Amino acid sequence: MTQQLAGHAPAPVTARMENHGNHMLKVAMQTGNDLLARVGSMVAYEGFVQYEPNPPAVRQVAKDWMTGEGAPLMKCSGDGLLYLADYGANVVVINLNGDGISVNATNLLAFDAHLSWGVERVKGLAKFAGQGLWNTKISGQGWVALTSRGKPIVVDCGGGEDETYVDPDALVAWSPNLKVKGKRSFRAQSLIGRGSGEAYQMAFSGQGIVVVQPSEDSTDRLRARG
Repeated sequence: MTQQLAGHAPAPVTARMENHGNHMLKVAMQTGNDLLARVGSMVAYEGFVQYEPNPPAVRQVAKDWMTGEGAPLMKCSGDGLLYLADYGANVVVINLNGDGISVNATNLLAFDAHLSWGVERVKGLAKFAGQGLWNTKISGQGWVALTSRGKPIVVDCGGGEDETYVDPDALVAWSPNLKVKGKRSFRAQSLIGRGSGEAYQMAFSGQGIVVVQPSEDSTDRLRARG
C-alpha cells in the first residue's frame, strides 16, 4: 500500500511557497518568517507551527473592511511544513520581486507577513456598487498564494491602448498600476444561456496582468466568505 501511495508524498522543499498538486499549497515555515493565511485553510503540518487568529496587525488593517469583502486571516509561525487549501480550489503561487498585486479578498489564501498590505477602494468603479469595490493590495519582496475556481488564465494587457474586459465575478487579481473602469453592457440570452439583462464588466488598460478564473458564479465568493 505504501508503494502505491508513494506518488502523493511531498516533494523536496525548493522554495518558501510551492504547489503540492494543483489544489494545495506547501509553505516552508521558519522562525521569524511568519505567514498570514486564510482562517480555516490549514489541512496539515509537520514540525512546530502555531496559529493566532485575527492578530492585532490584521485587526488594525482589516478595520477598513466595511463591505464584507474582508478575508479572515490568521498568523502562522514556527518551523516545519505547512499545507493549506481552500475547498479544492486551484492554488496559484506568486513570488513578488518588489512588485505589487491587487487581489480579490475571497481569492487570497496566504502571504508573507512582512509584505506591505492594505485594503483599498478600487478607483473608477464608484457607480458600480456591489461589484467588488474593495481589494487587498500586497507589495514588496515575498510570496503570495491565490486561489482560483478552476485553472486560471493570466492575461497580459500589453501596455497598448486596447482594453481587457473581465466579469467581476471571474476576476482574481491584477497589477495595481493598471487603469480600471466599469463598463455597462447587456447579456444576450442566446449567447450566455443564463438570462438576458444588464451586466457590468471591469475594463483594464496599461502595463500589467489580469488573473481570471473560469468560474463567474458569485455564489463561489459567498461560500468563500462563510
